[in-house]
Amino acid sequence: MRQVPPTPRRGRLVSRDRAAPLRTCVGCRVRTAKSELLRLVAVEGVVVPDPRGRLPGRGAHLHPDPGCLELAERRRAFPRAFRLAGPLDTSVLRARLATRDARQQDGQR
Repeated sequence: MRQVPPTPRRGRLVSRDRAAPLRTCVGCRVRTAKSELLRLVAVEGVVVPDPRGRLPGRGAHLHPDPGCLELAERRRAFPRAFRLAGPLDTSVLRARLATRDARQQDGQR
């Protein structure tokens, strides 16, 4: 009987001999390590970033990139991801990503 080598577990990315959980960005739909994505939570109809991952409720993950945010809004992915009806306010998230993007650009100069 032929021996089949063990395969890595699904849903995990192996790096440095450690398994890292994978999550899918709601904007671009690319599976990435959880540590590279920003967790989001809907609080009273507002999409709020949850960098520590401790806020209660259903979470969604997004690359910390304004392009992914625009894709998610265009695809109306937030109501589906949070399983809520109606549009959600993303102004808080948009401001957070804009300040982060501005800080990164200042650091490159």
